[in-house]
Amino acid sequence: MEEFKNSDKGRVTIYSIQGCPHCMQAKAIVKRLGVPICVVDLNEHPELQLPVQKLTGRITVPQIFFNNQYIGGHEKLQKLSPQELEKLVKMVKEEPLTGPALPLPDGKQSQDATLGANRDEKQIACEKDDMADTVAQLKDGNLIGTQRKGLTLYKKSFSKDQLLAWLEIDKGKDRSQALNIGQGLLLKKYMVVARGELDDTFEAASGDTLYRLLEDDPHSALNAGQTASCAPIKAAELSSHLRELILKLFSEHLSGDGKSVDYNGMSANPEFQRYTDLAIQLQRVELLSLSREETLAFFINIYNALVIHGYIRVGAPTNFWQRYRFFNYVSYLIGGEVFTLQDIENGVLRANRKGVAQLRRPFSKTDPRLQLALKDVEPLIHFALNCGAKGCPPIKTYTPQNIDKQLRTAAEGFLENDDACVVDSGKKEVRLSQIFKWYKVDFGGTDENLLQWVLKHMSDSPKKISLKGVLADGKAKVSYLPYDWSSNGRH
Repeated sequence: MEEFKNSDKGRVTIYSIQGCPHCMQAKAIVKRLGVPICVVDLNEHPELQLPVQKLTGRITVPQIFFNNQYIGGHEKLQKLSPQELEKLVKMVKEEPLTGPALPLPDGKQSQDATLGANRDEKQIACEKDDMADTVAQLKDGNLIGTQRKGLTLYKKSFSKDQLLAWLEIDKGKDRSQALNIGQGLLLKKYMVVARGELDDTFEAASGDTLYRLLEDDPHSALNAGQTASCAPIKAAELSSHLRELILKLFSEHLSGDGKSVDYNGMSANPEFQRYTDLAIQLQRVELLSLSREETLAFFINIYNALVIHGYIRVGAPTNFWQRYRFFNYVSYLIGGEVFTLQDIENGVLRANRKGVAQLRRPFSKTDPRLQLALKDVEPLIHFALNCGAKGCPPIKTYTPQNIDKQLRTAAEGFLENDDACVVDSGKKEVRLSQIFKWYKVDFGGTDENLLQWVLKHMSDSPKKISLKGVLADGKAKVSYLPYDWSSNGRH
């Protein structure tokens, strides 16, 4: 494919990120014009984010240039009159690029290509765990079944005595070896207590204590049903790779006009099987040693991936009751415990606060998952979590090394949009996304604190100047914009 430089023939340059519907819509419009296109992925090239921001005054994407003439985002492109668009197209086709060079990696780009999209994908090595074969043999034996204790049936379970007998008689282990294997299965989270004392070691447990394999989760977690046979993978690496895989799938099945996602097509894609195989390894990932930054990045990435996985497996919710069920029941097994979307958002990332329509905190004082909850609420997470609706922030992948900067950027970008924040200087009114109403307590609890938080987290822009003016004039009115809950899915 022919390469051209800034001084060569004209083109339209679109600054974008992978999986951005508005970026896809802008690209679809420009493609119909029959002009050369250069698409630069700012997630793949974060070093260009600041130069582009300085050039445009905006953090959000897409940002569009016809030659060196700045147009704006997708909305501005749509609002161009036919005469204006015709003039711009003529300029690109007939005039070479002149003036200051636009920010590009290495100063060049291939025609109609997306930088970074064809890079070599990092593969995660799966080193087989030394107990995986024992688990496979246990599953093939006649050990696992339904146990009755009183009036309660425990499906897919087995007792301590049954496990010891199987290890000693069928596998030829002595008593000490059998006890060590039982303890190893517990410590490595291959099996969990189904009935009995949770704090006991395997050796100290009574003979009728019931166990089940972790993968036989009765809550229908989306990554249950198969053994996590790899040696535990580092949490940050695993979540980042899962997020990249699902984001790549999302992008591939986003319609050409960027308006809908073919979730059925995603489900049939062989790459989705690769994703689900890797998601199984979340079952035994080590979480207790994570720092605040690692916890934020890990659970934001997993939440965003789980939403898409949930859409594929159970469908997109279309009303309040379906949304309630979706966020309270769609789950993954992570580090030996079940985490629903609500558990991740409100239990971990919101420091165990009650969520919308919840009567109690997600984690009780005795819940082992409470150890993973952040010590303090981080309000910026609300602009990183993608709920799958069209009104949510665009999906991204987050890294522990840059998480605070990335979250700040997500908030600034969110507040740039008029479907998130509108300042009406004449009426002294600020209209905000419903997110600020639902989670007002996270932003200070009062209108005054909320508006000061918004002001502090805005990028320098005319909107910020307007908000400063409204606040300086006295008490401002706060109202809330409609929220678009419609699904982006198509079948």
